[in-house]
Amino acid sequence: MSPFALDGRTALVTGARTGIGRAAALALAGAGADLVLWGHRDDLDDVAAEVAERGRKVRTVFADLLEPGSVRDGADQVLAAGPVDILVNNAGIIHRSPALSADDASWRRVVQVNLDAAFLLCRLFGAPMCERGRGKIVNVASLLSFQGGLNVASYTASKHGIAGLTKALANEWAGGGVNVNAVAPGYVVTDNTAPLRTDETRAAEILARIPAGRWAEPDDIAGSVVFLASPAADYVHGHLLVVDGGWMAR
Repeated sequence: MSPFALDGRTALVTGARTGIGRAAALALAGAGADLVLWGHRDDLDDVAAEVAERGRKVRTVFADLLEPGSVRDGADQVLAAGPVDILVNNAGIIHRSPALSADDASWRRVVQVNLDAAFLLCRLFGAPMCERGRGKIVNVASLLSFQGGLNVASYTASKHGIAGLTKALANEWAGGGVNVNAVAPGYVVTDNTAPLRTDETRAAEILARIPAGRWAEPDDIAGSVVFLASPAADYVHGHLLVVDGGWMAR
């Protein structure tokens, strides 16, 4: 069997409707995994249909990552139907404004979705993984897990937190057979980056620094998620895999 095959595994992907989450879900299905698609509203039918077209089983769950009680209920619903072998914490939001004018509510909302909910999901699905002695958790970090960015203090703080959380959980769980790693995408064509791409000056500045000469598409990130979820990465623990077209090497 290929070291990248995921036959017989079930993967849960948050934020699976669009962007990196959608691409990761379809790539995991292509590698043989059944899917649980997690969203905050009932709009996952299209992605679910694409997973089914690949011959994989698919379930959907809807729970608001801003509400810890809703997250726990969603996890209980998923686990009642069967174990999860792979957790992909992809869902994330961003608020753009200078730090001095950012409001407290926007700070809390970004940190709750991007970091607090990811930690809660890691615990809820990581606990049975630790009991079974195997499992894969792939968090979605960012270039802003390493850098400061511009006018995105809450997002940067949350993604630095994801980097630290990934390493901390790897230290605790690696010896029990659970891999915790992260993918750190560069600039990707998604809804979150639309304001940057429509700002001609900023878009040009970003593109000029990317050695690959283009922004990433979500599919450019999905293969790294599959790798970290696969047996090929069984000895990879606490790693942030940068997929950035060469940005960090510049």
